[in-house]
This record gives sequence, C-alpha cells and structure tokens, in this order.
Amino acid sequence: MKSRSLLVCILLAAPVLAPAASKEIQELQRDVALLQQQIKDLQRSQDEKLVTITELARQAIEAANRASTGVAVITSNLDKNLRDQTDKVTTPVVGMNAKMNEVSGDVRTLQQAVGDLTALMGRMQAQLTDISNSVKVMQAPPAAPPQPTGGGAPGASGAGASDMPPMPAQKLYDTARGDYQGGKYDLAVQEFADYLKYYGNTDLAPNAQFYVAMIHYGQKNYDDAVKEFDMVLEKYPDNNKTPEALLYKGRALVKMPGHKTDGAAEFMEVIRRFPKTDEAQQACTERKTLGLNCGAPAASTAHSPAKRKK
Repeated sequence: MKSRSLLVCILLAAPVLAPAASKEIQELQRDVALLQQQIKDLQRSQDEKLVTITELARQAIEAANRASTGVAVITSNLDKNLRDQTDKVTTPVVGMNAKMNEVSGDVRTLQQAVGDLTALMGRMQAQLTDISNSVKVMQAPPAAPPQPTGGGAPGASGAGASDMPPMPAQKLYDTARGDYQGGKYDLAVQEFADYLKYYGNTDLAPNAQFYVAMIHYGQKNYDDAVKEFDMVLEKYPDNNKTPEALLYKGRALVKMPGHKTDGAAEFMEVIRRFPKTDEAQQACTERKTLGLNCGAPAASTAHSPAKRKK
C-alpha cells in the first residue's frame, strides 16, 4: 500500500522536475556556446597577431640584409681606399729607404777611404821621418881618425851614430807593441821610448806614449802612470787615445791614497768631453762605485775621437 503511494507521488512530481532540468541544460548550453565564441575570438586574435609578427620579422630580415649589403660596400670601399693610400705612401718610403741605403753605403765607403788615406799619410809621415833621420846621419861630419897616441876624445867615432834610429818607424812601433803584448814590459818601454825619441811627431806617437803609461799602470806604478797619462793628454791633446788616457788616469788616481776625488773628477771629464762613448759609460760606472752620480753632461762641442789606431 505504501509502495503504491510512493509511486503515485513520484509520477505526480515528474512533470514539475522536468522543466527545471531543461532550464539548467539550456543555461549550460548557452555558457558552452559563449565559451566557444570566446575561444574563436581568441584564436582569430592570435592569428592576426601572428601574421603581424611574421610581417615585422620579414621586414626586419630585409632591413638586416640591406644593412649587411651596405656594410659590405662600405668595407670594400674602405679597403680600396686604404690600399690606394698605402700604395701612395709606400712607394715614396721605399724609394727613400733605397736612397738612404745608398747614402749609407756612400758614407761607409767615404769613411773607409778616409781611414785608408789617414793610414797612408801615417805611413808616408813615418817614411819621411826615416828619410829625414837618414839625411841627418849622412850630413853629420865624418868621424875623426883615431889618434895614435890615444889622446883623442873618447867616443868621438860614434858622434853621428847616436842620432841614428835603431829601425824604421813602423817596424820599431810594431816590435814595441809585440813585446808589450808578449809581456816583455821593460823592453817594450825602452822601444816605445825610442819611438817617441825618433818619431815623436808621427800619428802613432800618442799610442806609444799611451802604452808606456799602461805598462806603469799594469805594474801598479800609479804615480808614474799618472805622469805618463798626462804626457798623452798634454803633448798630444787631440788624438784617439785621449778618452782612454783620461779614464785610466782617473783609475790610477783612485788607487793612490788621498786622490779618489781627483780620480772622480777625471771620470767626470771623460763623461763631459766624450759622451756616448764606451769610455764615458765606464767612467760613469767608476763614479757609481765611488757612490757618486754621473751628472747630466751637456752635449760636447769637441770632436769625437778619431778612428782608433792600435
């Protein structure tokens, strides 16, 4: 009985529930349709934006290509201009270098010629000195005949022989220098002294005087060495041994008690008179060893020493 009543109630309520469910479905369908429309609108908007971006990208690529082409053209023009300018500059420079090399070669040739001429003049001067000495011997009065009683003046027969040089100038100098290099200092001093006696006005005379001083210096006879170096500087003031004589005079003075200040002054004289020479560098080193500076010497107006003669 109860089951029938429940069934009847359900049947009576069914018409009432059906319209409510249909309304919700309609609202749901409307919402779905609205959502689908929104999706379509969004898709259309994205497509339009994608087309715009694609077009902008295409334009950017075209602009980049045009810029790249322009850069390539500019680079090519710059390279061409640089090559042209380089060619214009290089050609004169190459020609100038060739001319400078040619001038340098001419200067070296001239220097060699001057050196050869100087050496030739030195040899000629030595030969003239030899001839002059020979003439003096020939013009000397003959020796007196020996006295039978033995009352003649002793040594009269050798009156003219004492002025005769022992050998020609170049040979005497070479012999003296060979003995000097061989360590025969006493013999070398005598031979250099003979050279200075007979050939004191030749080009090699300053060298002979310098080697005499160097022998005394090597034997630690510093006082005698200073005197002999002074002979080089005073008797032959303008010669190729002057810088070296000044330097070694300073070294000899430094080794003598109480003369370091004098030696330092000689070193400074080397630097002042002969800057940019090996002797000036050595003199500067000697002053630094003494705790002194080398100063800043002005450019010397003196001529640089001539080409060294051995």
